[in-house]
Amino acid sequence: MADQGVGLPSKSTDMCGLTDLGGLYRNLTAPALYEHSLRRGEANVADGGALVVETGVHTGRSPKDKFVVVDDTTRDTVWWDNTAAMSAEQFALLHADMAAHARGMSLYMQDLYGGADPGHRINVRVFTEFAWHSLFIRNLLIRPERSELADFTPEMTIIDLPSFKADPKRHGCRTETVIACDFTNKIVLIAGTSYAGEMKKSVFSLLNFLLPEKRVMPMHCSANVGDEGDTAVFFGLSGTGKTTLSADPGRTLVGDDEHGWGGDGVFNFEGGCYAKTIKLSAEAEPEIYATTQRFGTVLENVAFDENTRVVDFDDGSKTENTRCAYPISFISNASDTGRAPHPKNIIMLTADAFGVLPPIARLTPAQAMYHFLSGYTAKVAGTEKGVTEPQATFSTCFGAPFMPRHPSEYGNLLRSLIASHNVDCWLVNTGWTSGAHGTGYRMPIRATRTLLAAALDGSLRDVEYRVDANFGFAVPVEVPGVDPAILDPRSTWADKDAYDAQAAKLVEMFVTNFAKFESHVDGTVLAAAPSFQAAAE
Repeated sequence: MADQGVGLPSKSTDMCGLTDLGGLYRNLTAPALYEHSLRRGEANVADGGALVVETGVHTGRSPKDKFVVVDDTTRDTVWWDNTAAMSAEQFALLHADMAAHARGMSLYMQDLYGGADPGHRINVRVFTEFAWHSLFIRNLLIRPERSELADFTPEMTIIDLPSFKADPKRHGCRTETVIACDFTNKIVLIAGTSYAGEMKKSVFSLLNFLLPEKRVMPMHCSANVGDEGDTAVFFGLSGTGKTTLSADPGRTLVGDDEHGWGGDGVFNFEGGCYAKTIKLSAEAEPEIYATTQRFGTVLENVAFDENTRVVDFDDGSKTENTRCAYPISFISNASDTGRAPHPKNIIMLTADAFGVLPPIARLTPAQAMYHFLSGYTAKVAGTEKGVTEPQATFSTCFGAPFMPRHPSEYGNLLRSLIASHNVDCWLVNTGWTSGAHGTGYRMPIRATRTLLAAALDGSLRDVEYRVDANFGFAVPVEVPGVDPAILDPRSTWADKDAYDAQAAKLVEMFVTNFAKFESHVDGTVLAAAPSFQAAAE
């Protein structure tokens, strides 16, 4: 094998079965990876310097094509109701066939860290077929110092070969696309998809499996910290504002997507950010927008003018899931360490398209566990084919596809940490008010930011609260700078009976969804379930 690497090599020669390669480019930095991507016809350069790529048929993750190997390590620890199984023999065949496919190919290798806390991080070696994939994962994970590369020994290996097509009969998968995870040997095989996000989420999935045994809580969340060390954690599914609301110029950004919470506080799993860009503007999100105009950022599936190379973030013709991937250092107020003290506030974000939930509510620890296990948000009409009215989406732990253990294991760990550190918990609705989607309007971002600021600075603890009739949580009656009417969703609806009907429907959805968790939680969490109560006129 000819080693064509220009970057520093690793002392370790662990190639995870890859032999007879045509070339191996080790730890190349952004300029070299740009050159390779352009020379190989993988990408274009946009006005401003970002690298523009397309992911082909797969413009998002393929959760139904993700598999975990069943063995002595996983048999009794993985939540198989939520996880597709693959036998060790099928994985071995897939691994051997992918290695055979790679013979004669030139691959790219990056040695990176998953986890900013040295006591909990994992050394990750990533082999990719595409140069731009190598840049993507270099942006998203934590880059070791050059002096650390010489002695780098991988603990986890990812092999990403989009051109390899899996055989469902031979490999035990569903389609030609496969993301296969061997948690025992810490190997991930990705084939048949060019969507780069599969790599970063594979690291997240492995850490989600490993860390709970160390009493470290893995979280699908963003996090920031104030000048007084007051860390805030933001849970939320796509479209709820997790990245936007944590990118607060008045607070230091710890990370935008994946974190751990252990004995020494919160730490980022990553060294970069992966933000949605559809409808992105310099006015609404200046920090994120600025990263799209920089050399080193990867723009996925973003439309651009072939002549001027100016990108159009309003164009969703390729996908609504357009993204930018960049080192977190591109954000001016980002943390240098990726670490922060124990949280003082936890915010659970939801985009309620039914127009039922208030813009903010204070949760008890039991209510926090209930809503964490529920992981509620809603799809709106028009976002997917066949969606003509709001549809509830429940993704437990605000990240079900990445949580290999039973949700109650994460929920109990979170509840314990909340109690140990006296954390305030809030449910924040960034969705609709004055009606459901189609008749109401989106919650004003200014109101959301004002309420969040009051929660984070502690002033929201001292205002008057009412108890929500249906959900039982505490809702502020009046907050300076916020229209009091918006704090009482029912009062904003012209048709109160229509509100009650929507509230009853949403409560029923919560209760139905939570039925699968009832045997795994105690009575205080069960008592936190919503119960529809018709309002007295």
